Amino acid sequence: MKDNSSAYNSNVYDQSIVNTLPYYSEYFKQIIDLVDKTGFKDIKWLDTGCGTGTLAQLVLTHRKDVAFTLCDPSENMLEEAKAKLSDSGISYINKCSQELNFKDEFDVVTAVQCHHYLDKEQREQATRNCFNALKDKGIFITFENIRMSTEESDRIALDRWTDFIRQNFQDEEKVRNHVARRGVEVHPITIEEHLELLKKCGFTSVNLLWTSYLQAGFWAIKN
Repeated sequence: MKDNSSAYNSNVYDQSIVNTLPYYSEYFKQIIDLVDKTGFKDIKWLDTGCGTGTLAQLVLTHRKDVAFTLCDPSENMLEEAKAKLSDSGISYINKCSQELNFKDEFDVVTAVQCHHYLDKEQREQATRNCFNALKDKGIFITFENIRMSTEESDRIALDRWTDFIRQNFQDEEKVRNHVARRGVEVHPITIEEHLELLKKCGFTSVNLLWTSYLQAGFWAIKN
């Protein structure tokens, strides 16, 4: 039985996720570069759906003026993060995004590959909570699985992603299991729907950061 919502148990997540998500390491490079360009100093950073703490680890290797709060609904994921980030002065909270109740506290909020597990109402609540957690002029960055804008383009993109998984696993049952999660355990929405949701939750500056295959990153400023 899995110990979190992803396809992998926490103890094998880091070495397995790269076989499922094309350019996975690029997500973190894009996030770090974007935050650098904000000019923020002495950053208070909330990473919700933090998983095993990979983003925090990379950020803290890159710069030392960041105070992290890491949140995840999986206790096992948080335990992996604590082991990876020992003695880093990080706060840990065992909650999902839709349960958070921060107010005007953080310069940066990130949510990487976690909100696509939620239904429409839960996703909206999670996004509102991220908005509320930010200070004025704070920045929200999220990466999620997506749908294409039409059935035809979605079929083509799904074929490309399926081939990527097949090349890495070379096991048709694993390939079928990953594809079968889409629309059942994972609920992707289109880029257009993501941007509209960000606006609905209060962000006025909403932007596409990065996209490839069936994943995309977005960023928005609270102002």
